Amino acid sequence: MYKIQANKSGTRSINVSEENLQTIDKYSLLNDLVESTGIIDDNTLDKLRSNIRSFIFSNDDCKDLLDLCFNVIYNDNMKAYGLKELAMLYLDWNRNKEENNDEGIQDS
Repeated sequence: MYKIQANKSGTRSINVSEENLQTIDKYSLLNDLVESTGIIDDNTLDKLRSNIRSFIFSNDDCKDLLDLCFNVIYNDNMKAYGLKELAMLYLDWNRNKEENNDEGIQDS
């Protein structure tokens, strides 16, 4: 379980599970989400929520997406700052996953 800071002052946080990160990866939810400016704002969060709703409406088996929504994306504490922290967590998680896979390939 990971914990991301949901606001600048650090008084609010959101728990993110390994399964939540795997769901983000499975559906490539953060790919092409941020505009060329690199700024994550409330519009970016709205765009992510809209994309997820589209996935849910077009898939019958999407328990993983629903869990992600309930636990993270639609959490009362999730704002643009939290999304930025989630994106940074995902990047670190994905980088570590790739490094572990590369080490496994080199060891064989």
